[in-house]
Amino acid sequence: MLKPFYQDVFVEAGCDEAGRGCYAGPVFAAAVILPKDFYHPVLNDSKQLTYEQRATLKVYIEEKAIAYSVAMIDNEEIDTINILKASFKAMHAALDSLLIRPELLLIDGNRFTSYGKTAHHCIVKGDGIYASIAAASILAKTYRDSYMEQLHESFPHYNWKSNKGYGTLEHRKAIDEHGLCKYHRRSFNILPSQIEMAF
Repeated sequence: MLKPFYQDVFVEAGCDEAGRGCYAGPVFAAAVILPKDFYHPVLNDSKQLTYEQRATLKVYIEEKAIAYSVAMIDNEEIDTINILKASFKAMHAALDSLLIRPELLLIDGNRFTSYGKTAHHCIVKGDGIYASIAAASILAKTYRDSYMEQLHESFPHYNWKSNKGYGTLEHRKAIDEHGLCKYHRRSFNILPSQIEMAF
């Protein structure tokens, strides 16, 4: 069972990202502040849940959260500043948009660039430990999945509807056949010899 809070004195927000290891598309991040009585029996790290469970939880989290926000950094900026900095920038952008200012941040992972003077704790695999981080992981994941499904309509041969831009065998074969498109992350050196598609 997930822990409801890290502490009970300060207003805390959980933060997580989705899409950091993808070959294509943006990285998304979410920040979530949950009420003291928040509970859902299925809530867990988004990677441990089914597509349907994440969809159900997305609606529940958005209804019950005290505040939440989702932000993205596109593939061009990822290539410019690198994926780690882009992930932190997306988290900062999500925090900027929260209607309530958190006093403590719970960050999934082992590194983070400080958000102003707000205290933070980095927690490895935190999305499987704290409810607010799990909620953030679900929002980041569901929003990103939806975005990649929209991109799929323009570039169906990569099947982003299914692989969401990750480097699956299917995706790699499609890149080998069709080349890279404008949504691929060039800094990842996926296939350096590939020529950009004529789109």
